[in-house]
Amino acid sequence: MGLKLLVALAAFSGASAFAPSTSVLPSARRSVRASLAMRDSYMAGNWKLNPESLDDAKALAKEVVEASSDMPGESAVFVPFPYLGAVGDVLEGSKVQLGAQDCYIEAKGAYTGAVSMGMLKSTGVKAVLAGHSERRSIFGEDDDTINKKVLTIIESGLDCILCIGETQEEYDMDLNNEVCALQLAKGLQGVSEEMLSKVIIAYEPVWAIGTGKVATPEIAESVHAYIRSWFAKAYSKKAAEAMRIQYGGSVTPESVDELMAQPNIDGALVGGASLVGEKFARIMNYKALDTAAAPVEEKAAPVEQKAAPVEEKNGGKRTAIKEFWEKLVGSSA
Repeated sequence: MGLKLLVALAAFSGASAFAPSTSVLPSARRSVRASLAMRDSYMAGNWKLNPESLDDAKALAKEVVEASSDMPGESAVFVPFPYLGAVGDVLEGSKVQLGAQDCYIEAKGAYTGAVSMGMLKSTGVKAVLAGHSERRSIFGEDDDTINKKVLTIIESGLDCILCIGETQEEYDMDLNNEVCALQLAKGLQGVSEEMLSKVIIAYEPVWAIGTGKVATPEIAESVHAYIRSWFAKAYSKKAAEAMRIQYGGSVTPESVDELMAQPNIDGALVGGASLVGEKFARIMNYKALDTAAAPVEEKAAPVEQKAAPVEEKNGGKRTAIKEFWEKLVGSSA
């Protein structure tokens, strides 16, 4: 997949916004959560193809509502289409929003199995996912299709959570930033800075989803910082500082506090843990650790140390791929 990605990148060699400098926003680390005065946290539960019955869905929604009264920030559950109406009734009047996992770009017509934005809005949906890794890998959605959905969602007046992230092979080749930059540039094509107010980014390292592998808070933070720098270069510093960026790599009650202590992580897109009321309640009501800027920098060192074994294993392949990438699109780092 990684080499195929690079072949595709050759066609976009003029897109200088793909590789912004990660030093654009040095002030981001001054205070771990200080910047969130303008960015409310956003915890999203993606139920995927779960639960098995409508009764179970309503019971789970009730548990989420009961745990949401004192939570910081915002929250939403993204439920299967058949449950939207009933779950929406349970959520009504609470702090938890109703979300849909997908949509179609047409408003009506002969599109068997499709669901339009008008249909979703009529059930009370406030946000829709686009570009989730499972839509990309299982259903074959490409960046062009995802971009059309992003535009459709925004133009309908609903919030769009655009999911991006690299595979294991791409991560091993140290292409996580480049993959995210490419998916952002293509997924947000035609999206103006004004329209960004309806966009939330979810970084989901595919290799850490349901695999038992863990992306440390430092790894997640480094990519989130890069994503924010991408917005600073592609749009503006103001847009970058306002953008909410969720982390979506198998978030659990045990990992959420340290993740939310990172200055560029503004929430979570939660899969399996969102299906257990008690677990999602703990995630919604996270307790961000008060970590100062210096320790964050000191803790980042092990991320660099991790690279050495991969470099040796691949016989310098990582460096070669990085150099090839920089020749293709240039680097402002």
